[in-house]
Amino acid sequence: MGKTIVVVLDGLRYDVMRSAMGYINHLVEKKQAALYKVKSELPSLSRPLYEVLLTGTPSYMNGITANSVVRLSHYESIFHLARKQGLTTAAAAFCWVSELYNQAPYNPFTDRIQHDLTKPIQHGMFYSEDQYPDSHLFADAEYLRRTYDPDFLYIHPMNIDDIGHKFTSDSMQYRRQALIADNILAVLMPGWIDSGYNILVTADHGMNEHGLHGGTGDGERDVGMIAIGPRFQPGEYTDEYLPQLAVAPLICSLLEIPKSKEMVDIPVPGFR
Repeated sequence: MGKTIVVVLDGLRYDVMRSAMGYINHLVEKKQAALYKVKSELPSLSRPLYEVLLTGTPSYMNGITANSVVRLSHYESIFHLARKQGLTTAAAAFCWVSELYNQAPYNPFTDRIQHDLTKPIQHGMFYSEDQYPDSHLFADAEYLRRTYDPDFLYIHPMNIDDIGHKFTSDSMQYRRQALIADNILAVLMPGWIDSGYNILVTADHGMNEHGLHGGTGDGERDVGMIAIGPRFQPGEYTDEYLPQLAVAPLICSLLEIPKSKEMVDIPVPGFR
């Protein structure tokens, strides 16, 4: 099986990923990674796009149409599919991920740390405040990786989105937060690469010049995806958009597990 780590940098727009994140762009420049330009689904909101990324279904189908829809998903996520194949799953993520796939509503006093082999997310460390430091979140994820050796690890920090809402995507603060995330990845990713993981680094949505997202603007919808692993031919595949609905079936292919019946196979350039 192909062990896979997926990092979703909440709220990171494509152009800032390209201009502010030196390490991951270094990997692209030196032909160690593939780069894609992804067009997010609508609405360009967090909870709906978590569901898109993890089930490969659009909002009109899955019913997660707004951040205020608080319930378990009605569809099989990658966590569910991996568990069916006997794989180990883990997530260090915002609490809405727990609400979609483990249990809803989220209780911060009982649900922050979850270890239950019968759940779709078997090993979870969750947070409920947007300002929870990315440094802590990545440390949570690395603890899960080293302790439980998951086949599928989902990592989801929130500070870029939080700072974007407070200061807008045009701010020094937003770009600095992207650089902070890049610096953390520069410490962790070499070890992941040496250990043979498939790695995807992407975002759910972007952020606009007013500190908002949810609409149809390019700043809100355009995100990047960095892909590393033996099945990717390094290079820049940015002449055309990759639909965000392609991400979930791609992760299934990396994990070497069957896709759900709702997922649609969308060709990914440079992927073998």
